[in-house]
Amino acid sequence: MSTLVLSHPACLDHHTGAGHPERPERLRAIEQVLEDEKFQSLAREPAPLAPLEVVALCHPMRYIEAIRNAAPESGLIHLDADTAMSRGSLEAALRAVGGGIRAVDEVMEGKAANAFVAVRPPGHHAETARPMGFCLFNNAAIAARYAQKKHGVERAAVVDFDVHHGNGTQDIFWSDSTAMYCSTHQMPLFPGTGARDERGEFDTIVNAPLSPGDGGDAFREAFETAILPRLREFKPDILILSAGFDAHARDPLANLRLVEEDFAWVTRKLMEVADACAGGRIVSLLEGGYDLQGLSRSVAAHVTSLMRG
Repeated sequence: MSTLVLSHPACLDHHTGAGHPERPERLRAIEQVLEDEKFQSLAREPAPLAPLEVVALCHPMRYIEAIRNAAPESGLIHLDADTAMSRGSLEAALRAVGGGIRAVDEVMEGKAANAFVAVRPPGHHAETARPMGFCLFNNAAIAARYAQKKHGVERAAVVDFDVHHGNGTQDIFWSDSTAMYCSTHQMPLFPGTGARDERGEFDTIVNAPLSPGDGGDAFREAFETAILPRLREFKPDILILSAGFDAHARDPLANLRLVEEDFAWVTRKLMEVADACAGGRIVSLLEGGYDLQGLSRSVAAHVTSLMRG
């Protein structure tokens, strides 16, 4: 079994406006780096369109319809100051969700060892009924709920190392004892959530905030002391990763100082947890990362680790 990569050209047709950091070039940079010879053994599939009833595992249908109806015929519309839609945005968002659930199918059915889903728009800021922070639907939360509903997974965990806190995933899982959400992120920073004492109704939310200027040592310590022990205790049947690479030192939107090897390290550590309690099952979904060089090199390190390289 090999590592599976899912993506789709439709994700390039989600336009956000001139100068917006969440731009199609992000995926092109990832595609380019994954063309390297060492990635030739990857299995690759197009991300399918997610059915609306799957999106509805985490979002009410009235919200889904509102997003669907908001998509413009031409030009851009802004759902908030940061979050825009173009004509191609709805299909891109449904492919982003679809890539996640297809990856879950392939990993749960033993057809792939693990998976990386290179899609946009990202998802972890999308709350139950509110788009924000470049996000329309919560790709990672939906993937976790889908694993539970379709494959009978009892406990699912989402682990988020994006530099911004995944307020949306936390919102969706706040009252869910069967889902754990763990996050490292810079504080203070958008969206302002993610304090250590935000723990959810069943103590299944684990926030490990980092300070501006923190680097790999602080990041690794947060995982070793706060997140990995709680994951091992929870014993998830699948790990879903919100894989944002904007904690990289080059990233323009934040002030953490991670390098590629930090992302490789955290991937290996999470694989150890997955090996111990989840049959190695990991599905990783792209979130942030806005410096193209930092993003592409970090994705290469992440995928190399997934390949057990």
